Amino acid sequence: MEENGGPGVRLLAAVRAGDVDRVRDLLGEGADPDAVDEHGLPALCVAVAAYDAPVVRALREGGAAPDRVLPDGTTPLWRAVDGGSHAVFEAVLGEEAPLWLSASRGAALIALATDWYETGAAEVLRRRTGATGPVATVRVEDDEYDWVDEVSLGGLVVRAGHGAILSTLEAACRIPAPVDELIARAVRQPDGEHVDWSAVRWLLVRRRDDAFWSAVVAHRHHPDPAHRRFVADCLRTRSFCDVDHPQYGKRETEVLAAWSAEETDSGVLAEVLGAFTEYEHPGLEAAGLRHAGHPDPRVRREVPYAFLTNGGPLSPAGREVLRSLVRDPDTEVRLRACWVSAGDETLRPEVTRALLPMTEDPDPAVRRRATGILAASPDRTPAVADALTAMLDADDQLVRLEAAWGLARRDDPRTEEAYERVGPLGPGFEHDHRPGELLHYRWRRQDAEAEASATAS
Repeated sequence: MEENGGPGVRLLAAVRAGDVDRVRDLLGEGADPDAVDEHGLPALCVAVAAYDAPVVRALREGGAAPDRVLPDGTTPLWRAVDGGSHAVFEAVLGEEAPLWLSASRGAALIALATDWYETGAAEVLRRRTGATGPVATVRVEDDEYDWVDEVSLGGLVVRAGHGAILSTLEAACRIPAPVDELIARAVRQPDGEHVDWSAVRWLLVRRRDDAFWSAVVAHRHHPDPAHRRFVADCLRTRSFCDVDHPQYGKRETEVLAAWSAEETDSGVLAEVLGAFTEYEHPGLEAAGLRHAGHPDPRVRREVPYAFLTNGGPLSPAGREVLRSLVRDPDTEVRLRACWVSAGDETLRPEVTRALLPMTEDPDPAVRRRATGILAASPDRTPAVADALTAMLDADDQLVRLEAAWGLARRDDPRTEEAYERVGPLGPGFEHDHRPGELLHYRWRRQDAEAEASATAS
């Protein structure tokens, strides 16, 4: 250990405090990324034990060694695998794992992850602690997007994300499991936000070879709906990832077009339509027309997006479907239909009539979305401007901001007062277009006044 107050001591203090900015600053000032505490434990292991993925990532970027052998024979990466957090494991593993992770060490880590996954977190904890009492299990956020169960027993705590770790580790060691096995891991917890599902989805989406991808898509015929939902999720995710690929969307849309006409499970069908509408395909409108009257609102919620025309006119059939969906009994269907239909001049009065009551909905999320669609609408009638003005009394600052932005777009004389009523905006709005509309409003007013003055003279 260093003397009190040395850079390593300060680094460890920042690691324990979870202060990632301070960790980066200290590393930039020359602190040793492998500084050890009074027990000989390196900073990276301290962060791993705290399940602090951002600090782990900062230490790795600063040069901390993931494969440093500790006195007990483990390494920081071994401890990350053992701890069961996929986010922490990925942060320790880093982007260049194949360059430093040896085959022998990889095999030992795969065996460790396999034992946790196949035996189960609770049983491994019982084996290690000898405790016989009940386990405590809570759901925690493993990263910004995904969750995992955190299991406690006999004074030990572990996160049960070993399925995700195993899948990622195998890929890093270039020995990926067969597609069927990977998908079985993904759907063991049939939730798209579970780490096992998410990790396998990203692994499969990044694979481009035809045989591998065909094996994934074949699961759309699987009798278990969870398998089919997983494939639909993969297809949707590929729409975000392959936009620059020369074959972007061709195979995916052909699969989705056929699938959308065949799927019988309402939940899966909603996922299929949600994926299909992320692409461009000549069969989209037909799919929307086919399912516009579906009894399950989850399916109807995806139908409006089948009629997005990228600025082109709606077909008569599409317009009639959207007209019916704007009046749908399901609030979410109405909101989505209004958003898609707002630019259509024929449907605009219907859209406004549907949105005005939703700006007074008891659900604050509904009020916010309805106000946002209304603010962006081309409808310049006094009724809309008055409704936006009324929303300036809302407790929700984002609703007030949407309303003020909508008034500014309409060059409404109440704009200055509206922005005053929004109140000070905190961090996060630096690049938001809505606060900046006030300046554009003032410029337009100045230009109009200058033009009027020049005309009068």
